[in-house]
Amino acid sequence: MNRYDERAALIVVDCQNDFADPNGSLYVAGGDEAIPFITREVGDAVASGALVVYTQDWHPEATPHFAKDGGIWPTHCVAGTWGAEFHPGLDVVGPTVRKGTGGEDGYSGFTVRDPETGEETPTGLADLLAEREVERVFVLGLATDYCVKATAIDAAHEGLTPTVLADGIRAVNLAPGDGARAVADMIAAGAAII
Repeated sequence: MNRYDERAALIVVDCQNDFADPNGSLYVAGGDEAIPFITREVGDAVASGALVVYTQDWHPEATPHFAKDGGIWPTHCVAGTWGAEFHPGLDVVGPTVRKGTGGEDGYSGFTVRDPETGEETPTGLADLLAEREVERVFVLGLATDYCVKATAIDAAHEGLTPTVLADGIRAVNLAPGDGARAVADMIAAGAAII
């Protein structure tokens, strides 16, 4: 049974070289192995008339998000660099929502958060989905325990019905079991995992 139609959207989360390529600065183990599945889902969604939206970390060179500036992450997905580009195996056929462009934490595709004040600002993804009258979203990409989790949970908070496609996600697992805990958190928030 085809899961996509005109009221559905596929959200492809952060399938960028720094995460999905073994030479990336924040490589997610197995990220490159998820790309063929993700690309097949993109094709199925497009063929069924569903919207496909991509999220993309797009950081400045200095941000409190990075370890060198006080955060926890190695420098990654700096705007305009190879690391910030989408993985070359990914079919990009829809709009892109960029996150963290002003140095914010950009885990969710729906919001960015000021790392100092905690203030959240919408990215425009919710408006984009509303314009297309999307009711259901399918989420996949990188990484399970951060951006996929935040995007799926925020989709539920936006009143959408989120489904996470397990074959198209991979976890960072900074701490052992982070990926499994993220799946449990998404289910608790109302997301289905298939």
